[in-house]
Amino acid sequence: MKFTTVSVSYSRKLNLGDYESLELGCSLWAQVEDGEDADGITQFLYQQAKASVKQAAMPVLKASEFQINKAKSSKKLSGDINESYW
Repeated sequence: MKFTTVSVSYSRKLNLGDYESLELGCSLWAQVEDGEDADGITQFLYQQAKASVKQAAMPVLKASEFQINKAKSSKKLSGDINESYW
């Protein structure tokens, strides 16, 4: 039986205003056996990493006045800030 390791990394750099930024990231790995869907597993890992970064960023974004103002102005343009931002 042969194993292959797949890895995914996802990161976001957020502007907090006043020359401050925050970079959040997540890396995930999985071992894939012969016959398993490596592409499907990679997509799953990507979605999990993205969700993890988003979850970690939400408290920071909600506390950042700069991001709140940015979200309000973007919401006027796009309609739904949560989906368009991520």
